[in-house]
Amino acid sequence: MRYRLTGMAAAALAMTFTVAACSSSGPKAPNSDSGHVPAARLGAAASSATPAPSGTIGAGCARIPASGPGSIREMLSARVVTAMSHNPLLSDLVQAIHTAGLTNTLNAARDITVFAPDNAAFAAPGSGNLKTLTADKAYLIKVLRYHLVTGRVTPAQLATGKPLTTLLGPPVRPAVSGSVYTINKAQVVCGNVHTTNAVVYILNKVLIPAT
Repeated sequence: MRYRLTGMAAAALAMTFTVAACSSSGPKAPNSDSGHVPAARLGAAASSATPAPSGTIGAGCARIPASGPGSIREMLSARVVTAMSHNPLLSDLVQAIHTAGLTNTLNAARDITVFAPDNAAFAAPGSGNLKTLTADKAYLIKVLRYHLVTGRVTPAQLATGKPLTTLLGPPVRPAVSGSVYTINKAQVVCGNVHTTNAVVYILNKVLIPAT
């Protein structure tokens, strides 16, 4: 049976991070949240100084623009949803985040990891299809929370295979075989992509939590 998120449960999304109510913390996303999510612990926004990434992983990084909006270098200087909105692989994920009303919440978060399904993942039939997910906002929020982890997870941490506790609660399980990294068997297309407040790992499948 699908999970139905009450107003109090939806607020738990923001309770996991810390809020910064500072309008100068970084660029805003192209669209504002469709509904405000209270954020009592979303904490201070990340500073404008972003740590240099140790290097991207995944053969799909070649599909990201080499320069300009959406490039790995440009993503370094923007908040996470704003940065992803310019990436040609992630427009469906950004649409899902806007529909869920979580744009401002994620842009205000500090030091998070986003496992980001690419457009092909959202186009696949089944429970991870974008049209299916956006038809049920409560379920969409649940699925998006399953793609978020507190802190900036490194490729070295993924390689340990240690489960990572998601914002939803249940963990995701990373693994590596040779140069191929996976999260719950979804392949990392391009990962260790940094923004001012997050690190992004682009996946080829939508992660669906057990119901």
